[in-house]
Amino acid sequence: MLKKTKIACTALALTAVAFASALHAQGKPQDIVTVVKITGISWFNRMEVGVKEFGANTPGVATRQIGPAQSDAAQQQRLVEDLVAKKVDAIAVVSMDPPTLEPVLKRAMERGIKVVTHEADNQKNTMVDIEAFDNTAYGARINERLAACMGQQGKWTSLVGSLGSQSQVQWADGGASNAKKYPKMQLVDAKNESLNDAEKAYGKAKEMLRKHPDLKGFQGSSSLDVLGIGRAVEEAGLQGKVCVFGTGLPSEAAKFLESGAVGGIAFWDPKDAGLVMNKAAKMLIDGKTITDGADMGVPGYNKVSVKKGPGAGVIVTGQAWVEVDKQNYKKYAF
Repeated sequence: MLKKTKIACTALALTAVAFASALHAQGKPQDIVTVVKITGISWFNRMEVGVKEFGANTPGVATRQIGPAQSDAAQQQRLVEDLVAKKVDAIAVVSMDPPTLEPVLKRAMERGIKVVTHEADNQKNTMVDIEAFDNTAYGARINERLAACMGQQGKWTSLVGSLGSQSQVQWADGGASNAKKYPKMQLVDAKNESLNDAEKAYGKAKEMLRKHPDLKGFQGSSSLDVLGIGRAVEEAGLQGKVCVFGTGLPSEAAKFLESGAVGGIAFWDPKDAGLVMNKAAKMLIDGKTITDGADMGVPGYNKVSVKKGPGAGVIVTGQAWVEVDKQNYKKYAF
């Protein structure tokens, strides 16, 4: 009886091995996971559309998007650590704070996991960093629109989601550099942190308006900054007196564009960024490289520039920014 039991167990074990081998031969889907700064906000909900679209249209690939419930670099780090432990095929991450992620992304690559980043051209431990455009130029352009609204004179301030968010700091610095062309423009209390939270941006805007009653302009960085600033300006009845420009989404900023509390916004389509990040990850898995001038097959990334990054990877830059105001924002349904 004991002998028969041993034979039965051995047969079951061999069957299990054979089944696992068959699955392996068939090839399990390549697992590409996108990790965003925070879940539940419109910007990253829109990005998830691109992430899911790439998976649906790419045979042999499974894509999904995750992120922390709050804007917290440590929480994002823990999510990435979990993916490394599970040994997914590729991680595409929109870095909340690039230095925080360096150790875990290093471990990921050491384990053979492909790493793609976005909004993090200072990330050393990445293989490809995707930038929608030149960040300094983007910030300068937003500021140029702000300066025109202000008549190139008066006090202005800037907001960022966090001081660790590389791209947002670059936009704010690009704006500050641009404003130096205008001697009568005065930057005060630069780079207030909103923590990617419209309510906190609203609080910061009210604080700045109290502290500087003669304030003439705001430059926002997080997509939620213009919402908080616009609300504060509207409540104070300062439409047309205080100029507001920054990154945002047309659907969210619409009411403030209509009321005049926000003069204009700029953005790149997060859906397209999600597509490009996942396409780059798939290329890395397949042993392919992105070359200078390549067409990634996504609007705004049809002729990318490629340069060496601060580590062993490369920075891939598109020309994907869009700017709108009250006159044309309805052209964009997101």
